[in-house]
Amino acid sequence: MLVFEDGTQVGTIGGGAVEHDITRVALETIATGRPARYDANLTRDLGMCCGGQMSVYIEPITPNESLVVYGAGHVAHALAPIARGLGFRVSIVDERPELNTAARFPDCDRVLTPTLAHPAALPDGSDPYVLIVTHDHKLDQDLCEALLPLDTRWLGMIGSRAKVAKFFVRLRAAGMDEKLFSKLRAPVGLAIGAQTPAEIAISIAAELVRVRHGFVGDSLPLSSKPLAAREKTR
Repeated sequence: MLVFEDGTQVGTIGGGAVEHDITRVALETIATGRPARYDANLTRDLGMCCGGQMSVYIEPITPNESLVVYGAGHVAHALAPIARGLGFRVSIVDERPELNTAARFPDCDRVLTPTLAHPAALPDGSDPYVLIVTHDHKLDQDLCEALLPLDTRWLGMIGSRAKVAKFFVRLRAAGMDEKLFSKLRAPVGLAIGAQTPAEIAISIAAELVRVRHGFVGDSLPLSSKPLAAREKTR
């Protein structure tokens, strides 16, 4: 039996009280993203005259989620295969053809149009995961300005807390609603002391997994040395 997010279903496990309970649990697994096991004594728990017991395994079926990466540098190159292995559809947005190549990003959607034109092309309701990791601070800020008002499942950006603070001052001066600032996860990635592009990619991937499964907390700062390394290894 398939149960959809709006409560509709395809197929049956026999109807009645059991199916009613299973549908409720299935909706909970959709919300949490975690599988569940349902065990019931049909007489004691559900008041059914037939008696007996039933065990049902409920597993959420998650469609491939979209990760849009702005920038085709070292961190993006290291992150793309990890994200693909986690089941993400990865799009690399960078107009530099010498970097955004099929050889560097196999099995990824490569977008070579001007980077700043891309956010407006994101389909409504797609709720993608979005990472800003370009080679240019001005471009990072312009992307923040374009992306913060949009509906995204997650928006992360590489860089130090000082960089982020300066961006917010400028965006505030430009009239952006400060309530949007909390959507930006920066410095991006879990605090594991990452320094190299590969390590930073792992910390970002770990944050993606945390968000996917609902474990969302504040991004923690790394030491000053790793933060500096992040700026150098994009």
